[in-house]
Amino acid sequence: MRGRWNRVVQDEWVDGLEQSCWSQMPEELLREVLIRIEASDTTWPSRKNVVACAGVCKSWRRITQELVKTPEVSASLTFPISVKQPGPRESLLKCFIKRNRSAQTYYLYLSLTNALTEDGKFLLAARKYRRTTCTDYIISLYADDMSKGSSTYIGKLRSNFLGTKFTVYDGQPPHSGAKIMRNRSTRLVGLKQVSPRVPAGSYPVAHISYEVNVLGSRGPRRMQCSMDSIPASAIEPGGVTPTQTEIRLSNPDVFPSFSFFRSKSHSVENSLSEPLADKKDGALVLKNKAPRWHEQLQCWCLNFHGRVTVASVKNFQLVASPEDGPAGQQHEKIILQFGKVGKDLFTMDYRYPISAFQAFAICLSSFDTKIACE
Repeated sequence: MRGRWNRVVQDEWVDGLEQSCWSQMPEELLREVLIRIEASDTTWPSRKNVVACAGVCKSWRRITQELVKTPEVSASLTFPISVKQPGPRESLLKCFIKRNRSAQTYYLYLSLTNALTEDGKFLLAARKYRRTTCTDYIISLYADDMSKGSSTYIGKLRSNFLGTKFTVYDGQPPHSGAKIMRNRSTRLVGLKQVSPRVPAGSYPVAHISYEVNVLGSRGPRRMQCSMDSIPASAIEPGGVTPTQTEIRLSNPDVFPSFSFFRSKSHSVENSLSEPLADKKDGALVLKNKAPRWHEQLQCWCLNFHGRVTVASVKNFQLVASPEDGPAGQQHEKIILQFGKVGKDLFTMDYRYPISAFQAFAICLSSFDTKIACE
């Protein structure tokens, strides 16, 4: 009876909201108001007002979603789906990662100011799970619930035994041509032997490999990332990359603040952009930018433009690797940079064509122990 009562009260509240004066506001006036809010509140924490407007009722939600641009265009992260969409084309989006060694957890924040000592806007969280033959990093939208059975699970990073190869898995298809990775958990979901809250998707979107250094030769780590879901042409002028448009949570009642990004009227195909063009275009490959040896300092150096202050083997900058022929100007742009600024504090700056989720997963691979690379 209690569950039924709560459901009746909720239904009455929703019906009352839909019939309120806010939902009856003339669309022309409502659109003008929302345009001004969107234009004035460009950064966090004032951008909370834009999210709040989307939660008022269906008409407000629809218009707000039409007005808010993707990070690729606006250079702003607004809704949770923004962490799955490509970053801005013209600049690096500045973020930072906090590590909790004892709990084996990692938290990604959007930088609100240049002072990293202040709290930023929380984006994603990850927890490390060590297994017999591999290591998993479960990535979640919620800092207090980081398990694959959570309704806020969005993907994971898995390493091999040596910590030299990693695969990034997305919890939902990155494009309409994506193929699910069949494993034990997905078979169980198909047989309905586990809770329906467990996400059934494991879509490989990137492969990361670190060069083995068994002889211990001098130099930093060498890494390469194959972005399976991003075509190599994405970095060319006019290039495009698949862009997710909604996060489909398995149980929206557990995390109601994200429920308005699900739409029963949209099919899976409608929420995804087109796949890689007939598979003719190869996947984008990222490689770490080669550092230079500084004779006076006796160390390897990269120009992080003040965003990295502590020397570490984990520090890296990724640029696009040319497929054929000489590298162009687009291959000089730093797509992702990661570096240490404190004992458990690291900066993470990324740009188009990768997303915050993909950038976070790549950076998590740098934290893992690498038996054959050091």
